[in-house]
Amino acid sequence: MRRLWPFTVRGTGALALALGCFILAAELGVIELVYFGVLLLAVLVASLISLHLAHRTENVSRALDPDVVAVSQDAVVTVRVGVRTAMPSAPGAWRDALPRGLSGRAQGIFPALGSGLRSGDRSVDLVYTVTGVRRGIHSIGPLSVTSSDPFGLTRRQNLLGDRTRVVVVPAVVELSALSAVAGDTGGTLHSTTNQLGQGADNLIARPYSPGDSMRRIHWRATAHADSLMVRQEEQESTPEATVVLDRGALRWATDAMIAPGNDPGFERAVSACVSVVSRLVLDGYAVEVIDSDGTPLAEPIDGGESVQVEELTRQLATLTSRRDDHLPRLPHLFTGATAGPVIVITGRFDGEDAAALAPLAHHTTYPLLLAVSPSDGGLERAAEVGWRTAAIGLDDDLPSAWSMAVDRGVGRVVA
Repeated sequence: MRRLWPFTVRGTGALALALGCFILAAELGVIELVYFGVLLLAVLVASLISLHLAHRTENVSRALDPDVVAVSQDAVVTVRVGVRTAMPSAPGAWRDALPRGLSGRAQGIFPALGSGLRSGDRSVDLVYTVTGVRRGIHSIGPLSVTSSDPFGLTRRQNLLGDRTRVVVVPAVVELSALSAVAGDTGGTLHSTTNQLGQGADNLIARPYSPGDSMRRIHWRATAHADSLMVRQEEQESTPEATVVLDRGALRWATDAMIAPGNDPGFERAVSACVSVVSRLVLDGYAVEVIDSDGTPLAEPIDGGESVQVEELTRQLATLTSRRDDHLPRLPHLFTGATAGPVIVITGRFDGEDAAALAPLAHHTTYPLLLAVSPSDGGLERAAEVGWRTAAIGLDDDLPSAWSMAVDRGVGRVVA
């Protein structure tokens, strides 16, 4: 907001003194006081004119490093202000408007500038750090710059540039691997080799093609051919996993449907979702992320593709809850098939929900259930029917709850 009063305390005093001189000159008949009052007014007017001629801003741009901010993580914002000035200007103050989704100290001293008649256009870089607070898409700006004349009599506040959109994504927490149960879940990339004869020399090699796994390179044949060769007989299979994020409105606070970041419980679930996906992808799984009704929340992610995990966090930046409640019908999506690991992340969870999900535990090689707000012995009943369970409420440490659920296995409840 622009200041309506253009004078500083010093300038206000000078204006009051000038008016006092005019009044006293009329009362006392001292003509010299009129001259002094006119001089003060002339100085104030000259200060205002010099302030408006001091510099002109051409453009304002912002750059973030990294370009996407995660909740509870920092990013460096660099504001570049292009300035043209005909006269030298005194130092001022700047402040960048931050939304509720970001926190930081976005203010400082705007440097003094010399005459642009000698050096031409120049740019000023203003740097500060922000921390992600609320998931979603937010806007930084506009930039407010307050400047004063060299005598400190007048001031001017300008709002510069447009707003810059910033995406705040859910935090990815590092979780432990499923290596301890790899035999049960198929949790590592594996391959089988059908050899035509004895020893590696009898393997048939062919030229490398884009998309072939580096694990299939036949190094001896590559050395002889002086180009990459791969083993044609080697067949690879990639294990698959499914992560279910339950968005049903009955599981979360009402505010979770309005905008991202409103319900702390739902925020914990979204963070758990991307963290679990990141862990599974790192373990080599091809992961599918779905809602409780089977709706994909993102494109399937291939094993080892960390870039796709980053894209997933962007896609979930604006995710909210939905009105329907499909969790009790989730087992129907897996009827007649045996899936790999299935990790279900939900909010409110009770005994009836555990009974509804009981059939699903027999259609997956690794059933794991994470609940933000379990009640009425819901996790205990789920553990009895085959689920590995853990509570991940706001008071629970997510990595510890995950590790204990993985390590303790079926029939054990982590609360």
